[in-house]
Amino acid sequence: MKHALQDMTAAEFRDRLPQNPVILLPLGSQEVQGPHCPMGDFTLTAGIADAAARRSGAVVAPCLPFGYAEFFRPFPGGMQLRASTFRAVIRDMVEAFLDHGLDRILILNGHSSNAALIDETLRDIRRASGIAVASIDLWRSIPNELWTRLHGERSDEARGHGGDPITSVCMYLHPERMRPELARPSARGKAFGLPMSGTGGVTFDGVPVNLPLDADEVNPDGMIGGDPALASAEIGRAIFEHLADHCARFAVHMAASDPRNPAGPVGR
Repeated sequence: MKHALQDMTAAEFRDRLPQNPVILLPLGSQEVQGPHCPMGDFTLTAGIADAAARRSGAVVAPCLPFGYAEFFRPFPGGMQLRASTFRAVIRDMVEAFLDHGLDRILILNGHSSNAALIDETLRDIRRASGIAVASIDLWRSIPNELWTRLHGERSDEARGHGGDPITSVCMYLHPERMRPELARPSARGKAFGLPMSGTGGVTFDGVPVNLPLDADEVNPDGMIGGDPALASAEIGRAIFEHLADHCARFAVHMAASDPRNPAGPVGR
């Protein structure tokens, strides 16, 4: 049985409607990942979503390759959606399935900056339709225990934009696209003479102060954190397997849940 919506004919998908399958909606981004990684990290989300669909019996929709990331606009080759555009696209994607009675929808978000807008949009959808759509932030779904097992005491050094998890997963899925000879350590700049804590602000007297910074101000290579020298294809495989399995198990659980009554009993 086919699991990817893009590979199905309209007749084949129509035959699946009575089953009310879980629909996976993968979201990614096209943005700088440092000088060593390809910009199209949406391919990683698509790969994880595809594996999760195969393992769970869900149907996976085509991946949305663009996300919300205003702070990456200074880098050429990136393609960002405005907040209003992103919310509208997510709503249209979800309602394309709700319109046909498919109400078990799971968003697999491969771009962390999307999270707040996804939550806002899904709350609006629930108020309008009564249906609770679930979402999983992929890169935030890697438990600390796994980070420690893979990187030991250097897990904090490895994690961050330009480092892991993206670098290792890309080394596993697309090694031919990597440019490891261009990798370099992350070094953050200062704003107002204070250390930057990322694109969200600075640290003053040991506590964060919010400040709208662009990624090129933090680091000219878009390296916001993480040491790519600590990445490996083996680590990428472990992360990929964890995320694909985690998403698949939740999709199976969701298939037995009622999106119109999420606080009710589980059992289809």
